[in-house]
Amino acid sequence: MVRSLLFLAVTVLAINTLGAESPQTAPKESPDLRSIFNGKNLQGWDGDSRLWSVKDGVIHGETTTENPAKGNTFLLWKEGTTSDFELRLSFRCSATNNSGIQYRSKHIKDGKVRNDWVVRGYQHEIRNESKLPNVAGFIYGEGLGRGRICLAGEKAVVNKEGKKEVTDTLINAAEFEKLVNLDDWNDVVIIAKGNHIQHYLNNRLILDFTDSPELALRDGILALQLHAGKPMWVDFKNIRIREMK
Repeated sequence: MVRSLLFLAVTVLAINTLGAESPQTAPKESPDLRSIFNGKNLQGWDGDSRLWSVKDGVIHGETTTENPAKGNTFLLWKEGTTSDFELRLSFRCSATNNSGIQYRSKHIKDGKVRNDWVVRGYQHEIRNESKLPNVAGFIYGEGLGRGRICLAGEKAVVNKEGKKEVTDTLINAAEFEKLVNLDDWNDVVIIAKGNHIQHYLNNRLILDFTDSPELALRDGILALQLHAGKPMWVDFKNIRIREMK
């Protein structure tokens, strides 16, 4: 009897273990990725030269009390757009403010813009924080009036009524704290195809979002953000992209 119960317990444990979903990791890096930052200067990029530079082989953006940003400002990649794409890069930043990676976005030149490098569209949030929800990886609608479109840890879809429905949790608070590298480099992978978007942080899927066909942004520029407000700095390196057919 004892042996039978023991066998049953082991069998149930094995079934549960086989049925449990493991965290999804980033796909293997494609050989078709091309580097879009040469590590030497900002050739192919355009931004406020007071704030953006190349230091020690990385793109460095920094605001100070004496040299602030006049509104949110961006470094724009000028040699391509983001439609269906895979983007890989690494970032690190200070904890005094936040940054972002814009994609499928639009360069706003008309109207009441506070500088020459205003961008609106999807933004992969960048933060040097470890406690959900104010962390790197969520989608913010920069200038879209949609706020935080999808949070880190969510698998979500926008329904026909335009409301977000969360269908699964990809990472919990404790797991995220272990995943993120505070005050150090973090690796980002963004994959967008049609209205489906995935964000990976340090090789783990942290966001899976399907926008509604009516609201989804399909194409636009890539840009890197310096946020207005408190002095801050942010670094980017190993920026590679491929267009998907």
